[in-house]
Amino acid sequence: LLKSAPVTPKQLDQMYALTSSYESLFSKRAQKYKHMGLKDKNLTEQDFKGLLLEEYTFLKRPVFMFDEAIFIGNSKKVLMALKAYLSDE
Repeated sequence: LLKSAPVTPKQLDQMYALTSSYESLFSKRAQKYKHMGLKDKNLTEQDFKGLLLEEYTFLKRPVFMFDEAIFIGNSKKVLMALKAYLSDE
């Protein structure tokens, strides 16, 4: 889905409102991160925002968004927190 319809500025703003960090939404595992030499640069929040809007592969996935909560990535810790959140709903 992201390949055909990349994240929009509005969607990114909604995610940022729940995280207060573009870096937390950013996947440093993306191949382009290494190819572009970004790991050797001191990136700002605005850099992360621009890169997220420019290239869909930089968005850490999956992202689950609810009214007041967001879960980013597929680590065991995130998935356990998501499961707990959903069981409380």
